[in-house]
Amino acid sequence: MYALANPATFMRLSGRALPWLAGLSALTLAVGLVLAFASPADYQQGETVKIMFVHVPAAWIASMAYVLMTASALGTLVWRHPLAEAAQKAAVPLGAAFTFVCLVTGSLWGKPMWGTYWVWDARLTSMLVLFITYLGLLALWHTIEEPGRAARAASVLTLVGAVNLPIVKFSVDWWNTLHQGSIFRMTGSTVDRSILVPLLVMALGFTLLFATLHVAAIRNEVLRRRLRRMMLLAAADRDPASRHAVAVAAAEAVPS
Repeated sequence: MYALANPATFMRLSGRALPWLAGLSALTLAVGLVLAFASPADYQQGETVKIMFVHVPAAWIASMAYVLMTASALGTLVWRHPLAEAAQKAAVPLGAAFTFVCLVTGSLWGKPMWGTYWVWDARLTSMLVLFITYLGLLALWHTIEEPGRAARAASVLTLVGAVNLPIVKFSVDWWNTLHQGSIFRMTGSTVDRSILVPLLVMALGFTLLFATLHVAAIRNEVLRRRLRRMMLLAAADRDPASRHAVAVAAAEAVPS
């Protein structure tokens, strides 16, 4: 497993897997959309129920991306692994984008159901906090120029923000909210099979899409750090007086 986490090994394997991931995600999303449009209208919500085929998978990815970032943050702080840093940074804008889609589609769904685009519901508020956390992490990554320092600072903030994840998940169980309850419970699914099947296919499609974008973003981050390392080493060759300081900074970049 440690060998697979080597940046050079990751670049080689991900380069082969990325086209397959992209094709599989496109195919799954296409099938999911066909099934979603063919699904029957709800007896209460009508055609607006089909918003859930985008809203629910986006909410799933929003939380999943943060869980992945939390694991990467531990890898950064405990093992100082450069690939963990790259994975964490690459997931931030993706998680923010999916959280934004979740909030927008939820508001569009809430208007015909609740009569308003927004209420300070426990689930909605905790998702908004998650989105703000993503934006804060995005700003932090771009504020600190040195990648190692930025990764450690972002890791601490990520772990602090992880406290919100159980609130997002269990808010509908802990408080009396307007938001619908969980789709899956101990007794089984709470929705009919005609809705459940396309929903699961769309959730799989969103997961594959996130995996595709995340792998591509990690590859870009690895290449960006290699370029930075090469530029620092070139600067050290031009300026022998600062060679030691530049070499130390270059050592924190992703190795080949």
